[in-house]
Amino acid sequence: MADNNSACQRDEIEALSSIYGTDFHTESLEHKTYSVEITEGEVSSLLQVTMPPDYPSDSPPIYMLSAPWLKGLQRQELCGYLEEIYLENLGESVIYLWVERIRQFMVEHDQAREQQDHHQITLSLASCKLEDETEDLTPCPKIISGEIISDRKSHFQPHLAAVKSEAHVKQVLRKLYENKKIANATHNMFAYRFYPEGSSNVNQNCEDDGEIHAGSRLLHLLQILDAKDVLVVVTRWYGGVHLGPDRFKHINNAARQILDLCGYIICTQDDKGKKNKKG
Repeated sequence: MADNNSACQRDEIEALSSIYGTDFHTESLEHKTYSVEITEGEVSSLLQVTMPPDYPSDSPPIYMLSAPWLKGLQRQELCGYLEEIYLENLGESVIYLWVERIRQFMVEHDQAREQQDHHQITLSLASCKLEDETEDLTPCPKIISGEIISDRKSHFQPHLAAVKSEAHVKQVLRKLYENKKIANATHNMFAYRFYPEGSSNVNQNCEDDGEIHAGSRLLHLLQILDAKDVLVVVTRWYGGVHLGPDRFKHINNAARQILDLCGYIICTQDDKGKKNKKG
């Protein structure tokens, strides 16, 4: 059976390389890890698969899907489709079927987004026009990026910008996503807090971007530090090794690093005393 699996894997790799050409990459021959870049219109995804020794006879490939456009329930929905494909094709090679199902999902997502955008524009054209003009007149806040934290091939990098409005938040996120490396990262979780002009009520929100609870943890950090008028984004590039709870430690440390660098963490006299004693 092992020899049969190896033969099936070799045939599948050869077929995938032939079909996808330069979009097919060998990540690790030793671990039999490969990736396929999938692009439809302005949307792109990266499917990374590792073939275990008992694939395809007894187990599916181990996969990681990097798709910044894919959020929450949509990600769960697509993962459900991939699981269905495997169950409907037990004992057979499924990576090509997975790639094409992801491509189909991307097309459907793009079409749905176009319809939604058209609907929103039709309903509130005047409001959108006013908002766009306001954003155009407002320069994008300066973005500061911190040092990268690396652990078992995963990399975490924080970014920070001073924000005073939702328009600022959108501008910063849009500017970050212009960087293809950031746009193609596995996760871009973020949180922000600001006080609108003339208001004493804080406006705050967060986004997990597929890393469940990461956004809310970032927001909690901003709350306990009482950080104001700031947006923090932590970008993660997944390296193929599960980090477990350590990933949240790195996300938190990356966020603290950039907040401290930019002066959002106020060191009290007690803190200074403790540091001096340690020194």
